[in-house]
Amino acid sequence: MRQVIPEPLTADAFAPFGDVIEASDRAEAKPINYGWTTRFNALTDVAVGDGQAIISIFRSKPLTPPILKIFERHPLGSQAFMPLQGRPFLVAVAPPGGFHPAKVRVFRAEANQGVNYAKGTWHHFLLALEAESDFLVVDRDGGPGENLDEVELPEADWIAVRA
Repeated sequence: MRQVIPEPLTADAFAPFGDVIEASDRAEAKPINYGWTTRFNALTDVAVGDGQAIISIFRSKPLTPPILKIFERHPLGSQAFMPLQGRPFLVAVAPPGGFHPAKVRVFRAEANQGVNYAKGTWHHFLLALEAESDFLVVDRDGGPGENLDEVELPEADWIAVRA
């Protein structure tokens, strides 16, 4: 079984798969509300095609041990995840196109970081760390076409994530 150590999640490293969502010095910061609030503006684009953008909360349990067996992609829209409880999580992705287990990369998102998977990017389902965690999710609902493809890896291609 292939073993991987998660990489730090950075905007540059994650760029082939989508966007990192975080209030950083890379973001356009605008003072609003008479200076009492800073708006970190337009951190990512939400792609929904002919569907509509929806906001949901997903509650995810840690996968123990973290062995990656199933990947999915959304060919018609992006999918954004932002942690709500100040906990880090893992992000496992592979490039759009045909799925290749050898191209899977794993990132460790810090508690203040979220991700927006570009449409067509292969990704594992939510990988909470430490405890059951809630995530704010923005994705596509409705519209024509099927927006979910899944692939289940044969046991020889499973990926163990090491701390």
